[in-house]
Amino acid sequence: MSIATVQQLFNDLFPFLKIEFFEKEYKHSHTISTKKRVSSTIKKLFDFKINHTTPSDICIHANMKVTDLEKEFNSLYKLQTQVFRKSGNIWLEATITDGWTLEEQNNQGEIITSQLINK
Repeated sequence: MSIATVQQLFNDLFPFLKIEFFEKEYKHSHTISTKKRVSSTIKKLFDFKINHTTPSDICIHANMKVTDLEKEFNSLYKLQTQVFRKSGNIWLEATITDGWTLEEQNNQGEIITSQLINK
């Protein structure tokens, strides 16, 4: 599955959330997050797989916490994963509230966005 497909399916499930992938850099056996967005979303997730012999299925559900989703992707792929929540016309990193479930994040994004649009 391509990165773009994962992003679209995720956004279909949670229209006020988006998932972004950033490349990891490895230096002297340490992983460094570069916050460099994956250059081509047509690349397949498999291309970033850490261990090609382990299963790579991730079951995403409404009751999953943002932090757990990010950790799952980060443990399986050479990618740094970040969930963003819509707030009006901007996207905010869900860092302070990453203990919330995807459903809670999405609901909050819907409430904030509708309030800002109605003003």
